[in-house]
Amino acid sequence: MNKIAFTTLAAIGAMALPAAAQAQNNDPKVETYVGVTAGIHDLGIGLPDDDGGIYGVVAGVDVPVGNTLFVGAEGNYNIGDGAIDSEYGIAARAGVRVGDSAKVYVRGGFQEVDFNLSRFVTPAVVGLDDTDGDYLVGAGVEFGLGDSPIAFRAGIDTIAFDSTRATVGVLYKF
Repeated sequence: MNKIAFTTLAAIGAMALPAAAQAQNNDPKVETYVGVTAGIHDLGIGLPDDDGGIYGVVAGVDVPVGNTLFVGAEGNYNIGDGAIDSEYGIAARAGVRVGDSAKVYVRGGFQEVDFNLSRFVTPAVVGLDDTDGDYLVGAGVEFGLGDSPIAFRAGIDTIAFDSTRATVGVLYKF
């Protein structure tokens, strides 16, 4: 799974770099960003310790559609310290700009999760598939620091309305 995750992140990076170059040369309103995130992912399965911290990276691009609307795409990769070993996914975003540096958005996509089964099964069953993926839906906000390329974000997501992820992060916008 780690090979797939790193390949996915490399592909997202390869797509983001040309977009960043175009954003700086042609249209300063197109925003490409990278950032770090942290949060908690609650699996919601009713077992003790079915949640844990997640820590990761995010990269994406937002394209304006009119004066206040935007659409975009982003990818993420997280490692966990509890019920989640790691997770990665992609999502489309749509939202509105509020003022000069804030955004409110919704997103939808796909998230693949590698579970830490040793927290639930003792001893861990060898050969048991411990990954699962499903659709992701969520919402979030971003707040910029004036003309600075730094922004803060907060979001909440669900994977197939079975689990809940709440994250915060810091972005660097190109």
